[in-house]
Amino acid sequence: MEQMQFCRQLVGFNRMAFENTFNTVANFQDQMEKIFSSALQGAPWLPEDGKKAVDEFVKTFKQGRDDFKKIVEQSFEKIESSCSTPSEGASP
Repeated sequence: MEQMQFCRQLVGFNRMAFENTFNTVANFQDQMEKIFSSALQGAPWLPEDGKKAVDEFVKTFKQGRDDFKKIVEQSFEKIESSCSTPSEGASP
């Protein structure tokens, strides 16, 4: 039973580490997007179509980032569920 508890603690630690790292990177990316976006607003050399393409890229990037986080969270849930139930043939 101690192994199960250790497994849950290990997964919890890794989940927390992932969430903290992910949130830090996401905040950094969001700040860079704001800086880049404000720089593009005052750029007369970039046509409107170029600005739209950059906006579309940013939306796609954020969607990919959110999808990645969902997949990792699902993986953590699967690992946690395997730590919650003892496998067959395991000694008590």
